[in-house]
Amino acid sequence: MRYKELSGKEIVDVGSGSRLGILGHTDLEFNEETGQIESFIIPNYKWFGMKKEGENVRISWRDIKKIGEDMIIIDS
Repeated sequence: MRYKELSGKEIVDVGSGSRLGILGHTDLEFNEETGQIESFIIPNYKWFGMKKEGENVRISWRDIKKIGEDMIIIDS
């Protein structure tokens, strides 16, 4: 799967039922040797795009349960 196929999908945590962000507003962490994605790093934002102090959310690739047409479902 290519990044452009993932970009724009909303990331939802099935355990908490919360929206975590939209891929494209995230950073990706890659394995330098294999080129595979290891995790998504989602900035911690408040409503209206205001930056909130705090740690970013890191989602491991192995926490992804399903990549659908519009969403990426994770269980962290």
